[in-house]
Amino acid sequence: QVQLVESGGGLVQAGGSLRLACAASGESIGTYLMAWFRQAPGKEREFVTCSVRSGGATYYSTVVKDRFIMSRDNANNTVYLQMSSLKPEDTAVYFCAATTTYYTRSAHEFDYWGQGTQVTVSS
Repeated sequence: QVQLVESGGGLVQAGGSLRLACAASGESIGTYLMAWFRQAPGKEREFVTCSVRSGGATYYSTVVKDRFIMSRDNANNTVYLQMSSLKPEDTAVYFCAATTTYYTRSAHEFDYWGQGTQVTVSS
């Protein structure tokens, strides 16, 4: 099993940047599809980005593409989400997730979740 712990959330002004981290333990993330989701109050959990197993591609939702960058550091068993040009509509709890499925954007197919970290973007 994989345990995931997110960090790096906070309050930032519109146009600013934040870097989230997701530290994994228990197993290497190298064989997992790793992803970031977010959930705003009263809304469904939303796919943000995912990184296929080591050496694979990274995919982004259209609303964050060109603003967010996901990276993985397999040596430190950590994934990151660099968020730039933040907008108030990016305000949400951001979750890190892992699955052995090769590729999916469906939250239902992810087996492991972190506790989430709050990101608030003020206008």
